[in-house]
Amino acid sequence: MTHPFLDLAPLSAARFASIEDRVARLLSTEQDVVIMQGEALLPLEGAIRATAGPGTTALNVITGPYGQTFGDWLRDCGATVIDLAVPFHTAVTAGQIREAFAAHPEIDFVSLVHAEAATGNTNPVAEIGEAVREQGALFSLDAVASVGAEPVLPDAWGVDLCVIGAQKAMGGPAGVSAVSVSERAWARMAANPRAPRRSYLSLLDWKERWVDGGRKALLHAPAQLEMLALEACVARIEAEGPATVMGRHAAAAAATRAGAVALGGGLEPYVHEAAEAAPVATTLRVPSGVPASELVGRALAMDPALPLAAGGGALAKEMIRVNHYGVDATPGAVRGSLVALGAALAEKGLDVDVAGALRAAEEAWA
Repeated sequence: MTHPFLDLAPLSAARFASIEDRVARLLSTEQDVVIMQGEALLPLEGAIRATAGPGTTALNVITGPYGQTFGDWLRDCGATVIDLAVPFHTAVTAGQIREAFAAHPEIDFVSLVHAEAATGNTNPVAEIGEAVREQGALFSLDAVASVGAEPVLPDAWGVDLCVIGAQKAMGGPAGVSAVSVSERAWARMAANPRAPRRSYLSLLDWKERWVDGGRKALLHAPAQLEMLALEACVARIEAEGPATVMGRHAAAAAATRAGAVALGGGLEPYVHEAAEAAPVATTLRVPSGVPASELVGRALAMDPALPLAAGGGALAKEMIRVNHYGVDATPGAVRGSLVALGAALAEKGLDVDVAGALRAAEEAWA
């Protein structure tokens, strides 16, 4: 018995390299791009462990839960870590980055999340990159949530390590991910005696055995189905046009925000400024005394396919996430989410205007 997902011919090194090239074009980068055979936490951790050590002084920007994780990894590497934490309802500014440099001129590494899907904010990477270049620090960026929803331009922004995953705005698989690596980052890794070697975390292994070897022989058997899925999702973005894909995500975010404001019932955007709200997902603050997880549960009972989730951890009490990314960056997903949230709020005895919300969402999408 055969199945289209089984009995496939082996994925060749040439095919693997061609997928890397397409990812590089998506990022408009001339840097080396390495596709790693695991979820994006693999290159995120691998990049930090390869470039940070006891001699590193790192500025770790925290605008959500992932920034907190990166700080833990940096400390585990022996780096001196300076955390720059801002409220989750806002974004960090280039001015705040420069202030941190002025207070700690020894900083030589900066870790930043572009868009935090968990909190719904997005950071101005182009401006921050300019500040980091002035400092001469190595710049590591988590663009897993942002790629496909908004521009990600590692070369133009001076990003030395840019990690992406396909499972959100790109609408692809979660089982493979990629990182673009600058020459400065490769040099930092080569000079770091603590950089992982002969390890699944090792970027240097990929550099020496794959990139420097002319991409002729893979390090190990590739995750074939995930690689083919990644190739397919990049092809889909190429066919639709990256600008069109990003435009859908921006429209979904604008429509969701406008619709939530018009809906009423005490629901309001969690990220205060629209310019600081991520196009990949919209976060909403619930009215006092109404648990977000309960509202989401009622909404999903009406339609389990809606892209709704309560915030993680403590945020489950106060935040709703509308994950309008990938296949859900559509007017239908936005409308359905607003209708279901309106019904759930109405069940709590709160006054809502569903028709007004839908009109506002339609106008904002246009």
